[in-house]
Amino acid sequence: MGNVVRGAVAFIPSDKCQIYLVGDLKEMPLDCTLDLSSRQLRRFPIRACAFSELIKLYLSDNHLSSLPPELNNLQKLQLLALDFNCFEELPSVVCSLRQLTILYLGNNRLYKLPKELAQLTELKTLWLETNCFMKFPCVVCKLPNLKTLHLGYNQFRSLPGELVRLNELRSIWLAGNMLNEFPPVLLEMHYLEVIDVDRNRIRHFPALTHLRGLKLVIYDHNPCVNAPSVGEGVRRVGRWADSSEDENDESEIKAAEVSTEVRGQLQESE
Repeated sequence: MGNVVRGAVAFIPSDKCQIYLVGDLKEMPLDCTLDLSSRQLRRFPIRACAFSELIKLYLSDNHLSSLPPELNNLQKLQLLALDFNCFEELPSVVCSLRQLTILYLGNNRLYKLPKELAQLTELKTLWLETNCFMKFPCVVCKLPNLKTLHLGYNQFRSLPGELVRLNELRSIWLAGNMLNEFPPVLLEMHYLEVIDVDRNRIRHFPALTHLRGLKLVIYDHNPCVNAPSVGEGVRRVGRWADSSEDENDESEIKAAEVSTEVRGQLQESE
């Protein structure tokens, strides 16, 4: 019943209704973290823009499709969670938050990213899974400190060669796309530790033995005729993997990754 009431109240643009959804927001949270997830929000509460010392802002699982320009006041923000909303385009104000290191944009309706995203030079983790991208957003290749990139469940058919510029990238998640071949650019990225190409259309895998940094490759649910050959100590998850336990452990591996990042507890070494 609570969600039903909140859903109805969210349509009423009055201060009292806004307070009902998010509280009065009079005081800056002591831990510099504001969690407004799952509040049925259809507009961002302007009062929160006064919290200039805010470091983490969670707006997940709402009905947001825009953000106010006043969000620019949150210049110390390092984590912004906008996943599970209704964004068709990324609000330009997000690109002005230069201290962001973690940005969650998954489960929206995004089909492109603004060129201004390149201003987020401190960004280390970017989630774009389950959106509407048909082409890889090349502006991502201009994020020099990116370490973790989630692109799963879009409609990519290829990756650009410019991706090789991301020298800090350590894990790339590409499950549920439309890749017909293993992306050639990944063969040049010797520093990658995790490659996930689960649930694509890849029929043949090249050798990955030269990728000295590789620790885990997930290639299950592809119509492949071979398993990728890897170096000693590299874990494989998929058909013809080293042991039957690998396939059973696939969900645990991914769940552990998701749990760690969603809670905003990324290690600096990631």
